[in-house]
Amino acid sequence: MKEINEFKGFHRETIKFYEGLRENNDKHWFENHRQDYENHVLDPARAFVAAMGARLLELSPEINAIPKVDGSIFRIYRDVRFSADKSPFKTHLGIWFWEGPRKKMECTGYYFQIEPQVVWFGGGMYQIPDDMLGFYRENVVDTKFGKNLERAVREVTGKGYIIGGKHYKKVPRGYDSSHPNAELLLHKGLWAGVEVKIPDDLFSERLIEYCFARFRDTAPLNNWLADLLEREHQANG
Repeated sequence: MKEINEFKGFHRETIKFYEGLRENNDKHWFENHRQDYENHVLDPARAFVAAMGARLLELSPEINAIPKVDGSIFRIYRDVRFSADKSPFKTHLGIWFWEGPRKKMECTGYYFQIEPQVVWFGGGMYQIPDDMLGFYRENVVDTKFGKNLERAVREVTGKGYIIGGKHYKKVPRGYDSSHPNAELLLHKGLWAGVEVKIPDDLFSERLIEYCFARFRDTAPLNNWLADLLEREHQANG
């Protein structure tokens, strides 16, 4: 693995790279700017993952923070096999810190994204695996765990975060549509997020604390999901 430097912030050139990629989303442009990608995107991203992962241990002692592509750093290449949009590259940087006994993208965690004009922070599960949906729904309406979830959602939304992951139009058969958590039964994923204009902190070491504060805001929901994953794992042996 390439040596990881101390995190000093992302670069102004990080934004410039993605602005250029939006205007020229093709392999020729990317190859001509590959060194910019290495120097201004991947190098600070690796340093960010290492520093942010260490900071997140306060919230989630079992957090996974792997400072490499296909670890915590998402690949820049798009999967275009089943998409009408054949643009080869993603025009944003996505970074994922996860926890739980399942595969990386079947776990809960914290997500950070940089685009040319905005950054996005999130916490939770983007998509609940099909084989876990039943267990999730049972806990949504459970007397104890359902109330804990209701409390977590209220706490997170009270700080200005949106709750995402709603997918279904009707409450699943066998569940009470008048239940206080009925809306959450419509979810295929469960996450909290917020989008903000690029802060000056993005370009300094202060980003770690700036990002940590927003991850901490979403922690009640992430913690509920981490507990759900652990109990589901134990139930299945």
